[in-house]
Amino acid sequence: MADMPASAALQADVVADIRSRLAAIAMEQAVAIPLAVESGSRAWGFPSPDSDYDCRFVFVRPLARYLTLFPERDVIEEPLTALLDINGWDLAKAIKLLLKGNAVILEWLGSPLIYRTERQFVAEFLALAEIVADRAMLARHYLHLGQGQWRSHLADPAAVAGKKLFYVLRPALALRWLRVNPSRRVPPMDLASLLCQSDVPAGISALVQELVRQKAQRREVGTIAMPDELIRFIDAEFALAAAATAAPASRLPEHLSAADRFFQDTIRRFDTPA
Repeated sequence: MADMPASAALQADVVADIRSRLAAIAMEQAVAIPLAVESGSRAWGFPSPDSDYDCRFVFVRPLARYLTLFPERDVIEEPLTALLDINGWDLAKAIKLLLKGNAVILEWLGSPLIYRTERQFVAEFLALAEIVADRAMLARHYLHLGQGQWRSHLADPAAVAGKKLFYVLRPALALRWLRVNPSRRVPPMDLASLLCQSDVPAGISALVQELVRQKAQRREVGTIAMPDELIRFIDAEFALAAAATAAPASRLPEHLSAADRFFQDTIRRFDTPA
């Protein structure tokens, strides 16, 4: 397993600290960590100068610890600090949420900022996602996420918290990506790729890029006036998604078998008997 280069978007000393903490978690918890990534605004492509670090990881316990009447917690959480937010999901939790249409694990698998990775694991997990990810369920995930953020944080378009604007915009772009890429199942995580792959009007794309530039120069507490044309764009994407949302497909037995096979193969491969 190799650490991949992170990015100029991440401070080298913080990256080193995160990787050290991941190594300590793996040792203290006796787990394998085949994937650890940045998942917050830095990875999404719209950080502020004072953005914290949101490290997320998938862990795999030794086989014997899955064969028990008393399962262990399916999350590992480090104490939250002003700079670091580090937590991870058990492999089983990650797979089950994927089957339920939760897009979070897809975003982790597609994060451009990687702290720790095992290439075979990522390739096989993405291959599973291409089989079992339900586009209708993913659309519902992003629609509910975006609408919830809209209701909670965009009551006054003249003074919107910069990060909250992007928390609404990114789901809208993911919905557009699903609409204009009808044969694909795994939307990209970062804003730039969503813009590039979603046939966004040039004026909207330029506007979003300017807002990203402004956010990069302001602290997290800063506000941005939300342009009318962007409000109309987001509202239209949510309306189209709401009108087109289909019922989730029935979960095929072969999908469940593929998920179970990936789970069993992975825990056997990473098993470290005492």
